[in-house]
Amino acid sequence: MSKIDIPNHTIFVCDGSKCGKYSKEIRRVFKDKIKDNHLKGEVILIKMDCSDNCDHAPVVSFQPENIWHGEVTERKAEKFFDRYILER
Repeated sequence: MSKIDIPNHTIFVCDGSKCGKYSKEIRRVFKDKIKDNHLKGEVILIKMDCSDNCDHAPVVSFQPENIWHGEVTERKAEKFFDRYILER
């Protein structure tokens, strides 16, 4: 059997019909932050289907902390990454 390395953190970005209007830019911020901080393999970024939180689009979730944020902008994405990934 092959061993699968489990990342320390997983960031889910909703890509449903409403969130999807913004999710590409939000994912780009997270991809850049992961790359700039040499965290490939430690942090994984996943585009998820609709989280059913359309009233709060765009929605982002940080795991394993189970922290969810709505109305995420590119600037907020940067701050959340620093808070939940870099400062832990």
